[in-house]
Parts: sequence; structure tokens; C-alpha cells
Amino acid sequence: MTQTKQIAIVGAGVAGLTAAYELRQAGHEVTIYEAAPEVGGLAAGFKAPHWDWTLEKFYHHWFQGDKHILGLIERLGWSDQVVFPRPYTVVYFKDKFYPLDSYGEAFKFTLGNFGPVNLVRFGLVGVFLKLTPNWQALEKHTADAWMRRYVGDSVYDALWRPMLVGKFGEENLDVVNMAWMWARIKARTTRLGTFKGGFQAFLDKLADVIRSQGVEIRLRTPVTRISQDDAGRLTVTTSMGSETYDAVISTSSPALMERLMPDLPDSYAGRLRSLKSMGAVVLVISIRQQLTEYYWHNLPKDAGFPFLAMVEHTNFIDPEHYGGDHILYCGDYLEPDHEYFKLSKEELLERFLPALKRFNPDFDRTWVKDTWLWKTAYAQPVPPVNHSKNIPPIRTPVPGLYFASMSQVYPWDRGTNYAVEIGQKAATQVMEDFGA
Repeated sequence: MTQTKQIAIVGAGVAGLTAAYELRQAGHEVTIYEAAPEVGGLAAGFKAPHWDWTLEKFYHHWFQGDKHILGLIERLGWSDQVVFPRPYTVVYFKDKFYPLDSYGEAFKFTLGNFGPVNLVRFGLVGVFLKLTPNWQALEKHTADAWMRRYVGDSVYDALWRPMLVGKFGEENLDVVNMAWMWARIKARTTRLGTFKGGFQAFLDKLADVIRSQGVEIRLRTPVTRISQDDAGRLTVTTSMGSETYDAVISTSSPALMERLMPDLPDSYAGRLRSLKSMGAVVLVISIRQQLTEYYWHNLPKDAGFPFLAMVEHTNFIDPEHYGGDHILYCGDYLEPDHEYFKLSKEELLERFLPALKRFNPDFDRTWVKDTWLWKTAYAQPVPPVNHSKNIPPIRTPVPGLYFASMSQVYPWDRGTNYAVEIGQKAATQVMEDFGA
């Protein structure tokens, strides 16, 4: 019989909770350390007193093809708690909003604005990217160069370049590779999913399950160091003291991983340092009435909006779940030293409010009921050309130490579906090394 091992997990986000679930199922003793007061990581939510549902701090949804997260939910017996409404997405082009979340709408937009030749190019590129499995060939090219070459300047400048600039900034246009764009198009579905009660409801239920199975989750307990003794055991240090484990999985950012384990070999630490990412700033605004009829508004940087996307969440989930409030996300991906990270909630609100009149001329600041501001320096990995060669393996060179982050789900984009996948991969590797 395999001997039970003591395993620590740093981070109670989706990857950490998933890894804990799998390892406990295999019979190991698991302790999770989490700095925040709740589980969930970047998928965590919050709740006003008069709301029935929680709301994600950073907007989240699932696609119908998200087999890892939906498969875990099915194993837990909660599939009846998942809903897939059909919200609508629009793109801003020449002072108008155009629906652009189905092939029919996309073809109509392209034909009407750029003519039949560009429509054919746009359609052929879309079909190719949707059907090809060969992302390895695509990662040799930047998304900017590849898309401009094959869809043409006019369509690229109207649709794809604004998305890349908004997501990664002008400075990364000649950095981000085409495999990232392939993954975005490959995974997308028109119906978007969520869990009844919000993502936090799902995460709390998952945490309750693993707690009932014997996993200890220590909230408000940030890890300050991971070290290894002469016997090869790993010590996790917090402000409350130190404890020793057979294995440790860190689900932190690459930068934090390097700080937690300063004794990592240079070869691995260097790969962590090579992983670049964008931060995110999201101002959530509750208002008294509906602003638009659409869910997701893609906004080009050069159109003068002070944020990348305006997401009217209650055109996705009924406002009755939020006490009748209508919920807006005004969000942007930014370099971690951007001015927005220093501004207060009130200062950002003053920056953002005038732009809301461009969505609805009747908007008035008296519509605003409440606001919440969320910031994170680690929100969107930046994948350069040939990025697959940069990804550090989950197994670190330190025996018993594993690293599982959203920077390693490449070529797929970050999200809870791939957090489940990498959490399962990390748990599998621990079991391969220590038994199940």
C-alpha cells in the first residue's frame, strides 16, 4: 500500500483547490495556504448585502467546450447548477457598435464595411483557425504579422489589432505570437456559462467538499518562504510559523514563486523571470437601470475610451439576482506600473463616468448606486514567438516542489477551465512521484 504523504498547496484558487481534491481522493494529507480571506484566487467574487448571487471581481464566464471545469463539475454532481445564457457581444467601429459574436454577424459586418474580397479572406482565415490543430506552426509568427498578411490590412486594423493592443499594449504587438490568437478563436462559443449563485458559490462548495474530506484550508495565511532541509523535506513558512511536507505545489505567479523559493536553480528561476504578464484594473459599477442591450463591448484604444472593455453583466445574468441592480464592469489590461494602479476608486470613477454617455446618451451620474475597485498585477500572460520553449515544467528541479500557474496553460489563454487542467496535471505528477 502506498504511504500517505503530507502535501502543501500554496494558493486556494481554482488550480489549488482542484489539485487538493485530486490528491485527497488519492489518499494524501493536504494543507492549503491562502493569503486572501476567501478561496477562489482571481475567480473569487464578492456580494452586496441585498444580492442573492455573488459577482466575480474580475469578469469570468465559461465556454461550452470547457471540458476540464465542466468535467469536474459533472464528477461532483453539480451539472444542474451550470447555466449557459446567450448574451451578445459588440465591437466599436467608426462611432457605432456592431454585433460580432456569430458567423452571420461577423460576415455582415465585414461585407458591409470592407467588401466581398475581404469577406472571403476573413471567412477562410476563420475556418482555418477553427479547424487546424497545428498551433505549433503558428507560434513561430507574431499575431500582428500573421493576421495582417492573411485577413488584410483593413479587416485586421478594424477587428484584430484593437484587441491585441487593448490586451497587451502597442509595445507588445511585435511580441505576442499567433498561437495565442488561434486559442482564442478555437475555444470561443456563442453561449457563455456560469454557476448558479456565481463563481464564488461554486468555489465555496468545492472548498466545503475538500474540507469534509479532511483537507485543511488556512485562509489569511500568506506563505513567506519555501525551503528544503538536508533530508529533502520541504518547509513552508508563514507568519504563524513553519511546517514540513513531503511535497509542495505552488500556484502563485512566477514572480512570487521565485521570491518564495530563492534557492531555485538559476536555470529554472531564469525561466520564471522570462514569463511576462499584464496586470488588470476593474471598476465595478452598480446602476439603477439598464445602460445598453449588449453584454460585452470591445473598445479600441484609439477610440478615446478610458478602458478596454465595458461589460454589462446583467445583460448576461438577470438583475433580479443582484437586487435589481444593473452591473457594469469597466476593465483594462495594463502594465503593472500604469497610473491606474495608483488611482483610488473615486478617482477612477471620475475618469470613467463621462465615457458611459457614449453607450447611452441618457446616462447620468445619479444612476450610480455603488462602486468596487479590483486590481491585480498578474492577470494576463504575454506569450512571445516560440513561447513553448520558455514554459517552465510543473516539476521544478527541487525534488518535491511543483509550480502550476496560468503562465503554463499555453497555448490556451488563462481561465478557470485551464486552471482545473493544470491543477489536475500537478496532482498527477505528485502522484507519479509519491504514489496514490
